[in-house]
Amino acid sequence: MAPTRSPGTALDKAGLGVKFLGSAVLAGILVAGMALPAVGAFGLTAKDTAESFDNIPDDFKTPTLSQVSMIYDAKGGLIAKVYDRDRTILTKEQMAPIMRQAQVDIEDNRFYEHGAVDLKGVLRAATKNAESGTTAQGASTLTQQYVKNVFVEQAGDDQQAFLEATKKSMGRKIQELKYAIKLEEDLSKDQILTNYLNITFYGHQAYGIEAAAKRYFNKSAKDLTIPEAAMLAGLVQNPSAYDPITHPQAAQNRRNTVINKLLEYKHISPDEAKAALASDLGIKYTEPQNGCITASNGMGFFCDYVRHVIKQDPVFGKTAADRQKLWSQGGLRINTTIDPDKQQAMYSAVTKKVNVTDKVSAAGTMVKPGTGEILAMAQTRPYGLDESKKQTVLNLNVGQSMGGGSGFSPGSTFKPILAAAALENGVPITQELSSPPKMEYPSISTCQGTWKDAGHPTVQNESDKEIGPYSMQVAMQKSVNTYFVQLEQQTGLCPMKQMADKLGVGTLANGKALQEVPSMVLGTQEVSPLQMASVYASFGARGMYCSPVALTSVVTSDDKKLDVPKANCNQAMTQTTADGVNTLLLGVTEKGTGSSLGLDDGRPIAGKTGTTDERYAAWFTGYTPDLATSVWLGGVGGNVSMKNITIGGKYFGAVYGADGPGPIWQMAMNDALDGTTPTRFKLFDIAPQTPTPPANDNPGGTSGDSTRGNSAGGNPAGGNPTGGNQNGGNNPAGGNPVGGTTGWPDGGLTTTGGISFPPSTGKPGHH
Repeated sequence: MAPTRSPGTALDKAGLGVKFLGSAVLAGILVAGMALPAVGAFGLTAKDTAESFDNIPDDFKTPTLSQVSMIYDAKGGLIAKVYDRDRTILTKEQMAPIMRQAQVDIEDNRFYEHGAVDLKGVLRAATKNAESGTTAQGASTLTQQYVKNVFVEQAGDDQQAFLEATKKSMGRKIQELKYAIKLEEDLSKDQILTNYLNITFYGHQAYGIEAAAKRYFNKSAKDLTIPEAAMLAGLVQNPSAYDPITHPQAAQNRRNTVINKLLEYKHISPDEAKAALASDLGIKYTEPQNGCITASNGMGFFCDYVRHVIKQDPVFGKTAADRQKLWSQGGLRINTTIDPDKQQAMYSAVTKKVNVTDKVSAAGTMVKPGTGEILAMAQTRPYGLDESKKQTVLNLNVGQSMGGGSGFSPGSTFKPILAAAALENGVPITQELSSPPKMEYPSISTCQGTWKDAGHPTVQNESDKEIGPYSMQVAMQKSVNTYFVQLEQQTGLCPMKQMADKLGVGTLANGKALQEVPSMVLGTQEVSPLQMASVYASFGARGMYCSPVALTSVVTSDDKKLDVPKANCNQAMTQTTADGVNTLLLGVTEKGTGSSLGLDDGRPIAGKTGTTDERYAAWFTGYTPDLATSVWLGGVGGNVSMKNITIGGKYFGAVYGADGPGPIWQMAMNDALDGTTPTRFKLFDIAPQTPTPPANDNPGGTSGDSTRGNSAGGNPAGGNPTGGNQNGGNNPAGGNPVGGTTGWPDGGLTTTGGISFPPSTGKPGHH
């Protein structure tokens, strides 16, 4: 049995008191030889502070506290609250007076009477500790406690800095006293109390009185009642021990202690005290709602994208540390481009057409042509960390650096980029090529020289019945692989790579550069839906490419408006070229592989289907002049073959771009554009040509190659005035290998020559 501790003699008690004084205050003041102000009847004042106290950080006077940032959609709706610490800074007037008084009465009832150090409080604590034989009772003033809280706040998540800030050492005590004395000289008591109530921790991730009032009572701090204020004031001493959720009786006892203090110091009447003591705790607890996981309508992924933008874009700070500090500090009002109606449309489509339990997922992004504004971003799987609920934080719509993966092969949706490069470099839109069912990849010029593979790799069409010659328009409608490889040879890899760079896909989703290889046109290299939506938005904007933007404004807690990233819009191609591409892609949705995807109101749409080898990914990217949407469907890891598969309750023998992602796109666009005024494309007028035999086994394909007239009245650029692309010209491949074309004045067409390639084996194509 442990020996009983003797209460000791009076001298022992006095000795213990002296020991306490020495360790708690006097040693820190006298032994260190600090020139502290005189000790008056009511303690230490700050007016005579020594000059050595003059220089303390401004953060202690007007602290920059970590607080909540709010992210809003384009209509002002709240997307999410994000924070390192849940805190909202209030002024004195925004706090209930009873809350301020309760905190003073329980923590430091002589706060308005003493200076930075309360000598009477020190002596009282020393006496009580001597009587009890412990050093349990302290004598820190609210000002001293505030100083300690600032040190803890500055430590943040740095464990070593936190340990240093809370270390019980003489040096730390002296530093706290020094800062407290200076603060009392520079700030009013009311301001110190306001700062204290904004910085203090109240448990359950609530920092500051506003977050605490919202957490426990679901109301603002200005509306707190006597018993509510008393409970919150009592929490500060030990938020865990007095936690009203896990220890309600302890919380009530502590609350009653505070109520009695308010009565003792005559800050409430006996009747008010009686009513407060008789009331229950009245807790209306709300769980901490932190971060993108709280966003509705699938906006969690866009919210996460916003976080990456602020932490990575140099406009928000020169260094990563600067940007991280801005984000962690919080207090930002972040207004974004996301349209809640279009977001709902996109989210509904990807979740209704694909089940979260399916082997595959869908992702879709909407972009406004001519602005770069991201209007919607959604995917099948919900945002979060609970794998049992199929949640993920991997944003399938964006690249690796912005919270996504390494992307997905876009298949034939990449072909229009070559078409744009070809038209921009003088190849006529009526160009006809032999387009055999399969062929070896030919030698093709690059930016550095010539691509040639001695291994004779081959490419083939989706069907062996797809046999040319085909024009560019019909080849785009049917997505004929060999036509586009021949067009790639005629145009050269360098112009295509340059066009891809100008359209934002020169860098792949994994951050690496697009490789200059012939399979580039077949979309074998991985990109993101956001990138593809931005490419097609450029076509819709008649060649104007704008880099994606998510933010319209960012305002700090002190109402300073920050710069936000710009779209940096540039004309990636001439309007004539863009009109040509729009004409080709309108043909896809009217007579080609996307002909089943028309919208309910009949407005003109343009787009392109895409499917990769083994059906690992399927795409439909389509647009109007007002809205571009790219939808991807596939396995998250890119390794699920969509053959003999059930998706959204529907069985597919093999998924194509038109019947997998296409209906998702169609549903989303119907909802997003409902009630809006249709805008028409400006098109080329391509004269009818001799029909080519149809490829009837291509899902979504056409039964011919007849063309549609152009209401714009022909080629607005006046055709190809040079009479064709012969013997070089703008073609870095050294001319038109089919013998050139004579141009298309007045909409006519004359083609000569052809290409023959030896038959060889190859992989399935990309539709």
